Amino acid sequence: MDCIILVDNSNIFIEGQKASAFRKGQLPAEAGGKRPADPSWRIDFAKLLKVLANGRNIHAAFLVGSRPPPKDDVWEMAKNGGFEVITHDRDSQNKEKAVDTELVAQGTLAVATGPNTGVLVIASGDRDFIPLVNIAHKRGWTVEMAAFQSAFTDGGEMATTVDMTRPLDGSLDLIGHNAYKWPA
Repeated sequence: MDCIILVDNSNIFIEGQKASAFRKGQLPAEAGGKRPADPSWRIDFAKLLKVLANGRNIHAAFLVGSRPPPKDDVWEMAKNGGFEVITHDRDSQNKEKAVDTELVAQGTLAVATGPNTGVLVIASGDRDFIPLVNIAHKRGWTVEMAAFQSAFTDGGEMATTVDMTRPLDGSLDLIGHNAYKWPA
């Protein structure tokens, strides 16, 4: 069975860093505070793609994020890992813009023009993808959400709209690595 894979890079990267910090015993400074992030955790894009495909043939794989600094090689690594990479500029307040919209547009196009049916894998817990999930379901597709537990609520709208949720928390070493020792 074919699959289409959509990855919100910042969602997976930021939540992966938080999961790595938690695994290392790093907790918020105060109860209910912001979860710390492990700055040493990095995504291995080829491994991420393999985990998300889960043995299925990949019809298309998109990774979308914000335009990096000129000397950043992250997007080249993602391309070499098998993704079609699309980037967008940040706004004047340095906020990420158009990432979810781009993923919904690419996903809709791929579901509408690709195989008759298959599996749509959305690597993000963001509810902005619900319109795409509904379109995929209307076309007979199965939809999986792959995300870190901190990025979605089990009974939340996105988790209950997809056919399957795949928490990535137990896959840190399968989809990434620590580039250096942290905390020191």
